[in-house]
Amino acid sequence: MTSPRASAAWILALGGILPAVLSAQEPADPARFEEAIAAWEAEDRLNPPPPNAILITGSSSITRWNHEMEADLAPLTVIPRGFGGSRMADVLHYVDRVIIAYEPRAVVIYEGDNDTWAGFSAETIVGQFEEIAARIHDALPETRIHIMSVKPSVARRTVWPEAQRTNRMLQAIAAGNDLIHYLDAASHMLRPNGEVMTDIFVEDNLHLNEKGTDIWAAAIREGLLPVELRYESTEGG
Repeated sequence: MTSPRASAAWILALGGILPAVLSAQEPADPARFEEAIAAWEAEDRLNPPPPNAILITGSSSITRWNHEMEADLAPLTVIPRGFGGSRMADVLHYVDRVIIAYEPRAVVIYEGDNDTWAGFSAETIVGQFEEIAARIHDALPETRIHIMSVKPSVARRTVWPEAQRTNRMLQAIAAGNDLIHYLDAASHMLRPNGEVMTDIFVEDNLHLNEKGTDIWAAAIREGLLPVELRYESTEGG
């Protein structure tokens, strides 16, 4: 499991450099994350991360959960690698350094939230995910990929239909590939009438409060455990 020192280094590396969401008309330069990723690499040289782990990466919903995910997902061995403000294109750009370098037994990816808000289509987001999956499986043919649903939020109601379309496409990809699994947290954040819950966010109506994080963590745990616990037990992760 990750040391408290390592966790502190990740928070320090990420603190103060989480970029604002850029518009689709302003291409987001992946280099904006170089400092954070270089800090992870430096920390890894001092404190190597655990082998046979589940690497978890994605945008700010992951970043804000970094310090709690190990406890929430125990006994699974996880490596937190969320970088807030990121898009699917950023994971693609850094896939060798943020995912493949760790040789994880499984990967969890959460992206699409910032992408849909920036105006990117479901086809673009899903196409980039397919490129990420291909790159991972070229290097690590047996690594399982858990792709998360894009979550709803009060702040981004206007793009929820496109996020839902993205989710349906991601779910269809997972249904046709034994190494790709769809993690549905989004449906747990909706009321019976299909409207997003309004009491699961902090003041910005985008990021999750404690209640929202509990829902989020429980949904991820529910999806991961049936697939990953067997590998934890037999391979000594």
